[in-house]
Amino acid sequence: MARFTRIQVALKMAETGMIPVYYHNDTDLCKKVLNACYEGGVRVFEFTNRGDFAHEVFADLNKYAAKELPEMILGIGSVVDPGTAALYIQLGANFIVSPVLNEDMAKVCNRRKILWAPGCGSVTEISKAEELGAEIVKIFPGTQVGGPKFVETLKNPFPWSSVMLTGGVDTSVENLAA
Repeated sequence: MARFTRIQVALKMAETGMIPVYYHNDTDLCKKVLNACYEGGVRVFEFTNRGDFAHEVFADLNKYAAKELPEMILGIGSVVDPGTAALYIQLGANFIVSPVLNEDMAKVCNRRKILWAPGCGSVTEISKAEELGAEIVKIFPGTQVGGPKFVETLKNPFPWSSVMLTGGVDTSVENLAA
């Protein structure tokens, strides 16, 4: 299994600037999507823990990526508890993304040196996540907490914060100017 350090993951995320997020219960279809993304230059991909047996699909996909797409950094999203985080770490996840801030998940990921991006919807949650060792914080749900304007405003008191905005974000010129 290809294992990347959390520093490598964070740097590649910053370099890429976007991370495809995908789930389907058909492993063969997932491989095709992963291949298409890889051929398009994607090197960081988030599979989501959203369906029955998603961990089995992820395991197959991760083994495939390690063999066929050696530069692909595969992680898991929609993880809400430490047990699920541990399961996916055992299956080779290079990063864990969550819609929530869960201190016990931070401990599991930090212990194994796995990048953990918790979901936060306030400056207080972002500060707490960083205290718990989050290198990157997921702003979620993006639209509801203010979208790109929230991130712009956040960067004034938190210029060191690395964030990814997710969840219904509209990046049209009209919305960014508002």
